[in-house]
Amino acid sequence: MISIYKGVAHPWLCDVMGHMTTRHYIAMFDDGSYHFLNEVFGWKPEDASAPGWVDVKQVIEYNDEIAAGSLLEIKGKIVRVGGKSITVQYEMHNFAKGTVAATLETTSVYFDLTERKAVAIPDDLKARAEQFK
Repeated sequence: MISIYKGVAHPWLCDVMGHMTTRHYIAMFDDGSYHFLNEVFGWKPEDASAPGWVDVKQVIEYNDEIAAGSLLEIKGKIVRVGGKSITVQYEMHNFAKGTVAATLETTSVYFDLTERKAVAIPDDLKARAEQFK
């Protein structure tokens, strides 16, 4: 797994019960995914002429509570590379507790942003992805 995101669970990210609320887990995983796609594929979100990625399935597990002030790191790895999609496993680590606070498995489709449809992942990108399993 490679490190793709570091952050802090600020008090304003927490809910009325005193722990980080669901919406902010997803935001941190989402921010990390952009870094992951850049690291693995060289993909840059600002390049609107290149194909992008569309998440089509996400499975999240909350394993340990995150309190305000927690230092967090997200790591990711490729689980599967298909013809038009990839599956990535992400882990959110809580430094202070030494725990995996949450995991997210995401299936993303390689997507032509002009035609608005799935396209085949080129062989060179598939080869790059294999290095991140």
